[in-house]
Amino acid sequence: MRNNQLIEIDSEDIIVGDLLILEAGDFISADGRVIESFNLHINESSLTGESLAVAKSSAPLGEAHETIADQNNMVFGGSFVTNGRGLVAVTAIGMETEIGKIANLLDTAKEKKTPLQISLDRFGEKLALGITMICVVIFSIDLVRGRELVESFMFAVSLAVAAIPEALSSIVTIVLAFGTRKMAKENAIIRKLYAVESLGSVSVICSDKTGTLTENKMQVQQVYVDQKVIPHDRLHPEHPVQKKLLLQAILCNDALSQNEKRSVTLPKWRS
Repeated sequence: MRNNQLIEIDSEDIIVGDLLILEAGDFISADGRVIESFNLHINESSLTGESLAVAKSSAPLGEAHETIADQNNMVFGGSFVTNGRGLVAVTAIGMETEIGKIANLLDTAKEKKTPLQISLDRFGEKLALGITMICVVIFSIDLVRGRELVESFMFAVSLAVAAIPEALSSIVTIVLAFGTRKMAKENAIIRKLYAVESLGSVSVICSDKTGTLTENKMQVQQVYVDQKVIPHDRLHPEHPVQKKLLLQAILCNDALSQNEKRSVTLPKWRS
């Protein structure tokens, strides 16, 4: 809503302070404070993981309502309007929104080492320290026995090179590859080899599919009309019974179209 007129703009052009007119089916592109609500319900599964729509109102909240799930007078970017209409004042855009903060955390998160990698690092440090101490002792003994400095140093370096387990990385990789193959037979595909050791020790996996495995969209595939089940693409407006069904479906829908584009005329509830 700009200059007292309802217009449609790109989400990247939204600024803080804009007024958004939300209707059922709209995708919210910014965080905002609810000014007016008319049975406004919003699906916030992308943020909270809850598939049920949340009722929004303009009533102020107490200090106890700090979490996103409790802020019923706020709307958040990345969510969808499932029912009703509302008027919202934009309070945050872009990376300042709640969904933007999550994206920033994912982008700046550091990858942690697996227990196997930590163990190998510790083993490498202890092995290097032990080899160094042994080489220093051998080098000192050779000097005491009267061997030349260069010859003693080359012997100590040769001993250090020989003591390093060069095949250790290959052995670890082969063992992890066998573990990956075994887990693949159990329908568990591992992208990183070092994750096999961590995942292989797991006995129970708890997961929540809410809002993650589905697109949260419903589409009619078949229609039962005139005592027949008809695919959605075989409906004919000329058929008298099917025409009534299509008319009722259109009358129950708030979507408007004009020249194959969505209309931006002022809704009746605001006029």
